[in-house]
Amino acid sequence: MVSLPRLVVAAPASGHGKTTIATGLMAALRQRGMTVSGHKAGPDYIDPGYHALATGRPGRNLDPVLCGADLMAPLLRHGAAGADIAVIEGVMGLYDGRGATGEGSTAHVAALLGAPVLLVVDAAAQGRSVAALVTGFAAYDPSIRIGGVVLNRVGSARHEEILRAALAETGIPVLGVLRRDEAIAAPSRHLGLVPVAERQAAASAAVRRLAALIGQAVDLDAVVALARTAGPLTAPAWEPAEALVPHPGHRPVVAVAGGAAFTFGYAETAELLTAAGADVVAVDPLRDESLPPGTAALVIGGGFPEEYAADLSANECLRAEVARLAASGAPVLAECAGLLYLARELDGVPMCGVLPVTARMTGRLILGYRDAVAACDSALAPAGLTVRGHEFHRTAVSPGASAPPAWTRSGRDEGFVRSAVHASYLHLHWAGQPGIAARVVDAAIRAAKTAAEAAA
Repeated sequence: MVSLPRLVVAAPASGHGKTTIATGLMAALRQRGMTVSGHKAGPDYIDPGYHALATGRPGRNLDPVLCGADLMAPLLRHGAAGADIAVIEGVMGLYDGRGATGEGSTAHVAALLGAPVLLVVDAAAQGRSVAALVTGFAAYDPSIRIGGVVLNRVGSARHEEILRAALAETGIPVLGVLRRDEAIAAPSRHLGLVPVAERQAAASAAVRRLAALIGQAVDLDAVVALARTAGPLTAPAWEPAEALVPHPGHRPVVAVAGGAAFTFGYAETAELLTAAGADVVAVDPLRDESLPPGTAALVIGGGFPEEYAADLSANECLRAEVARLAASGAPVLAECAGLLYLARELDGVPMCGVLPVTARMTGRLILGYRDAVAACDSALAPAGLTVRGHEFHRTAVSPGASAPPAWTRSGRDEGFVRSAVHASYLHLHWAGQPGIAARVVDAAIRAAKTAAEAAA
């Protein structure tokens, strides 16, 4: 049992300013000398990058759909180890979950964590009606405790007076008021912000400004007091070393793609690989001309490689090394953007050519949770393994699957398995399937042994 002050930053709908308030709170509290742990509800990869800038710690996700409800409190404790306070940014509207259900919603996560909610409301186009909105959200689910409101995009002092007077009737305190300021908006792409890795200097400056803004506009003492009303967490912290039995002896090198083109990934992936017995080393396909020495496996996560297709293509040395690694029988595991990098070409420029497919941008956004079953044994999963993943892209590949495919879902095949290569559009959170890491490390050890015997 541990006492961890925590709160969830939520909103009635997307676009009210959750990321602005949550990131600013994290940065402002850190400036006060607190150790802050930042978390994001749901499968978002971009917001945690801003949380990491604000807190100086890895941004982490809490997703009961991908990992299971029972892991939410343990994952929070793991990610927030040593922190004075945890700030969890919600997803979409407070009660918006998977499909028509509340599964995976911000409210679901708040209930699982026993955390109070700070509701961010864009008040730009309303006055006294704000009280009806907040009252409705507070009453909709008695298990959810809205402990305060932050009003965003308030137009004037008079507008603020009207809003405060209306909310005083609800008994829910106003803990902050932000005036309209379009200058604090970050550039966006698809449904989220542009990743931090693509605009490091500008993002750092934006976070500093948010810290100053929130420090002035929000009652930080009241926010901390609200977070301290959360009860103790009784679930033990999730520990990668306890989820896996490390492979004895040789520690294979597993390279994990990063840099501006491949920013989508979960911190727990590298932690699980390390716990399974690997030495995890980062590689940037935009900058590095070779894989780390001794690489026995490669993991390529998601991102926006289409924004860097020409530069990725120009790095011919690394593309050739990736192709040779795959041809050697070493595990090469790719999801979404990684799949595009392994293709023959992306938007007309050469990629690694590991897979005999072409990839292109489209005007259609594919987004949502997916249930899938492993169609065959692979370096990633045994045949028949059932997983829950997430899909997020505006691209298409042709052909759409190999024989055998990586996954079957909803009666259709998806993804590619060729030797020890596994590639698909599906994003997985390995904390929900820790055996994946052990399987990958075992495959890497076998590949490293084969390479050593061939070189002898």
